[in-house]
Amino acid sequence: MTTEVLVLFYSRHGATGQMANLIARGVEEVDGVQAKIRTVPAISTVCEAIEDNIPSAGALYAKLSDLENCDGLILGSPTRFGNMAAPLKYFLDGTSNLWLSGALIGKPAAVFTSTSSMHGGQETTLTSMMLPLLHHGMLLAGLPYSESALLETNSGGTPYGASHLAGIENSRKIDRHESALCLALGKRIALLTKKLS
Repeated sequence: MTTEVLVLFYSRHGATGQMANLIARGVEEVDGVQAKIRTVPAISTVCEAIEDNIPSAGALYAKLSDLENCDGLILGSPTRFGNMAAPLKYFLDGTSNLWLSGALIGKPAAVFTSTSSMHGGQETTLTSMMLPLLHHGMLLAGLPYSESALLETNSGGTPYGASHLAGIENSRKIDRHESALCLALGKRIALLTKKLS
């Protein structure tokens, strides 16, 4: 039986999506653990309408059943004024039935983000994503300082989760330290999920 870690994210300019793919690679470094990558649709700025059910490219849109059936979760969002992006919050706001049933209690979870500026709220965005996961009773894990990239990075990377500095034009590539931390986060949650499953 395969253990499944859901890598669920929202990405507007692509950096958070690239991080999701690196994290999924880290997950799949662990034998018997499979990554499932899902995204959430953008929301309209004028009403609560969402995009079509099937994206034209990239990861499929998440369903509540993806959350319910996963063994572990790694959640990602770009930073929006030190907070998670509205599309991800909108999706999480619709998880009340999972909360009522306790479907996520005891499952390991972690978070990741991408920002345009060095001090653009990486850590507050990560903690904003942690809050609903704590309400769901999930077991949060960050990155320990035994990951040498945490001590060497000049851009992204925090003990709260993986992060990336995309730059004002969102054109800065994920560097070797950020990449190493994405892989480490995926592997860490995969190992925890496998132990707890």
